Amino acid sequence: MGLNDTVSAERIHIGFFGLRNAGKSSVVNAVTGQNMSIVSEVKGTTTDPVKKAMEILPLGPVVIIDTPGLDDQGELGELRVEKARQILARTDIAVLVVDAVKGMGVEERKLLALLGERQIPCVIAYNKADLLEKRPVISGNELYVSAVTKENIDTLKEMLADFARTAKKEKYLVADLLSPGDRVVLVTPMDGSAPRGRLILPQQQTLRELLDAHCVCTVCQPEELDQMLAFSPRKPKLVITDSQVFERVAEIVPEDVWLTSFSILFARYRGNLKMLVKGAAQLSRLKDGDRVLIAEGCTHHRQCGDIGTVKLPGWIRGYSRAKPEFVFSSGPEFEKNLSGYALAVHCGGCMLNKKEMEYRLSLAVDSGVPIVNYGIAIARMHGILERSLCPFPDVWE
Repeated sequence: MGLNDTVSAERIHIGFFGLRNAGKSSVVNAVTGQNMSIVSEVKGTTTDPVKKAMEILPLGPVVIIDTPGLDDQGELGELRVEKARQILARTDIAVLVVDAVKGMGVEERKLLALLGERQIPCVIAYNKADLLEKRPVISGNELYVSAVTKENIDTLKEMLADFARTAKKEKYLVADLLSPGDRVVLVTPMDGSAPRGRLILPQQQTLRELLDAHCVCTVCQPEELDQMLAFSPRKPKLVITDSQVFERVAEIVPEDVWLTSFSILFARYRGNLKMLVKGAAQLSRLKDGDRVLIAEGCTHHRQCGDIGTVKLPGWIRGYSRAKPEFVFSSGPEFEKNLSGYALAVHCGGCMLNKKEMEYRLSLAVDSGVPIVNYGIAIARMHGILERSLCPFPDVWE
């Protein structure tokens, strides 16, 4: 996979924030070398977050996000400011653009405090430095820049690259558990919501990582699994399945072969497997009338028998023997206060970056609400959770 092929969820997300007319969009254009954002002397030209995946040297593959001004006014302005603050949930590195002539104000200091609370590294770029007669002394994460003369734009990119190298730690979906030559079977039922002729993203990423690790991979649909295993010269070390057919696949795969799901792999990949396994226990405690949030990180065309709105509610009712009330959400909107729910059930989060998934989990923790993901919930309800976690013995520690 080349740098330009890196999916957005795996790229460092860099958010540019600032007041209206601080030159934020001009700095974005200078950093990217493109007219990514509209620039105008009129305040509030950027009315919605502008997001673009691209490659910037020496940063590599990134997602650049230009946000509305933090001082936007009026009813619409308040909505725009809220949109800008929502971007913090997926921001790995922040750039606060300050008008060097006016200096830092109250709104910028509030944002800096919020960045500190969320432990988001930040570079403060004092723009319009070319208009200053005298430059006050600044600290290590601050610098003077000019979007007009391009002063220190390369230095800003170098600073961002340093932060990116710290933020981007080597992590694996599954390859660290395997050795070259190990045989792995991927069970991939055709997903009606996937583009025609393509595997869905979790399947693509897992397959690519296994190939890079020099594993021997076999891909099949559930209907072919038993025949494929029967005629194989040797057993696979691991079978990875789509969660929707977990129970069916578990009946076919021998007990001495590791079995897990793509969704469970993504829970581990995002670093929250233990927390989500713990949340699965709440499924057996649900009562009539309990509110259950079922959330997905992306939006897609719902098919007949959709897993989020049809299959999961049915399985949960059957397993809990209760009649909970289900609330559904998808895409970037996610409730900040989950205290009205008895349980949150989230998708695998393959379209969300690690930062946003961590933020959503933190909202559940802050609200005191158990949270589980699709794959772990399905394994629990079908009595195969312990088996599906065999490759990850440290989850019980």
